[in-house]
Amino acid sequence: MSPIVHAELSWLMSQVLRERRDRILVTCAGLAPDLDGLTLLAGEASYVRYHHVLFHGYAGALLTAAVCVAMAKERTRVALLALGAFHLHLVCDLLGSGPGWPIHYFWPTSMREWFWAGQWDLASWQNAVIGLVVTLACLACALRWRRTFVEVFSVRWDAEVTKTLRRRFLSEPEKSVSASTGD
Repeated sequence: MSPIVHAELSWLMSQVLRERRDRILVTCAGLAPDLDGLTLLAGEASYVRYHHVLFHGYAGALLTAAVCVAMAKERTRVALLALGAFHLHLVCDLLGSGPGWPIHYFWPTSMREWFWAGQWDLASWQNAVIGLVVTLACLACALRWRRTFVEVFSVRWDAEVTKTLRRRFLSEPEKSVSASTGD
């Protein structure tokens, strides 16, 4: 699946958390497995050899959870959600990263491959449908929690997106700014 869908799924998981920073940490945890994709900087051969190996396993999950916990306010919940988001990424990769691309979950202690014979291509209709549904769910959060995935990037931008969605779908009136000086 695409990194955008991984991020949105992780952000959706984080909605039980009060603090924006904690939600961002869980979102990052859901993206963390793809850190091994940086091997592309060393060339295509390195990428093919090490992507889905170096960080797509238990070692990456434990490191990611430890970093998230160190930076979190709600440490226990963030630890559990970070592990959940990380592993959801792995499940999504097993489903839709393309046939013949296994995950080496037990690296560095084992190179045993995990894969599923029914894996679909990255550019499949299944991934497109999942991506659309997940994006719509992220936008729908504006109606319930008054925030969207945009909060990961900017609180101000998120407020504008949320305001627009709430006006459109909940018919909330736009709050007018009073011309008085407060006298």
